[in-house]
Amino acid sequence: MSIPDHKTKLNLRVALPLQPAHAPACILIVHGMNEYVGRYANVANFLAEKYIVAGVDLRGHGLTNPILFEADQAIAKGENSFDAGEAFLAQAELTDLEPMRQDLETALKYLIQICDRTGNARKLPLFVLSHSLGSLVAASSLIKPTFDHNLSQRIRGVIFSGPAFSVTRVPGWRGWFQNPFIQFSLYTHEHFLTLHDQPWPEVALNQIVSFITVPIMDGFIEFFSLPVMRGIFSPATPDWVVEYLSDWDEERQRHRADNYIIRQTLLNYVLGIEKEIIKFRREMAYFKTPYFLIYSAHDPITPAWGVHDFADASFLNHSDNELLVLPNENHHEQLFSKPPTSRQLLEKIDRWISNRLATLAKTAP
Repeated sequence: MSIPDHKTKLNLRVALPLQPAHAPACILIVHGMNEYVGRYANVANFLAEKYIVAGVDLRGHGLTNPILFEADQAIAKGENSFDAGEAFLAQAELTDLEPMRQDLETALKYLIQICDRTGNARKLPLFVLSHSLGSLVAASSLIKPTFDHNLSQRIRGVIFSGPAFSVTRVPGWRGWFQNPFIQFSLYTHEHFLTLHDQPWPEVALNQIVSFITVPIMDGFIEFFSLPVMRGIFSPATPDWVVEYLSDWDEERQRHRADNYIIRQTLLNYVLGIEKEIIKFRREMAYFKTPYFLIYSAHDPITPAWGVHDFADASFLNHSDNELLVLPNENHHEQLFSKPPTSRQLLEKIDRWISNRLATLAKTAP
């Protein structure tokens, strides 16, 4: 369904348990970069055995993307094919995550309306289940002073899966060439016009280097993201990314065949995400919402150092915070792991939510 009166026709999918009036909580699923919430049907169906579950396609993604929506409508009407190759151009309005944060807030408010209608007038607790970039969107939203206070009070927990709290570390021989540039970009953007707790000579050197290099790098990226340059310089998803998404070959094949996944990425969209990661890292100690965080120890897409830094800064903010590491794994989409791991992770998520609800019941007035 589309959320009424929402100018972007924000796509929201809802799954209800057999007895929705008895549901103990509501869950919103937030997908990752260049994917869409329809991929999470198995996750939603599992959770909807007990909870009211919804999922949202964020701005530029899935059926919220106007080109993919048009393609979906055309196929539904019987057309054999539809060229959706330019769907990635919707990323042009995503130079930061603010549009997605607005979408998240809108979707949460709409889900609350559904929950309040079906929950026998009970104000059901709200949880967010997020993956990768969706985790960054959710986490950065909840520490923003402008985020709706009543809404943040309604959210009783967040589940993070492979959160994008770090930048990619390209594996193998490609990384020999790409990783130095990725790390240099992160380092200089982190120091650009920002003072760190370092000796003054080092601070001065970092400021000089970043003041020279950052405007040049940003200028090139903006130039390569112009309409006449996008077709040449917008990178397609490399094969190695798909190999590291899941440890299950069947899921990798499913991903390759999924035409609702966006296969190209505008460079200024990537730069905007990097800047959002940097900004979040400065503020992550203020994250107070209880969380359950799942990650793979050797994930190259969102490396574990970002999780470790986030946990060091925020883990003691709530007694119900929990980390679950897959110590020997390197795949990024933990919820799409090879069975039975995927089922076991969903059961652990259900158990964590149940424990949170028990805690809330004990502290209720």
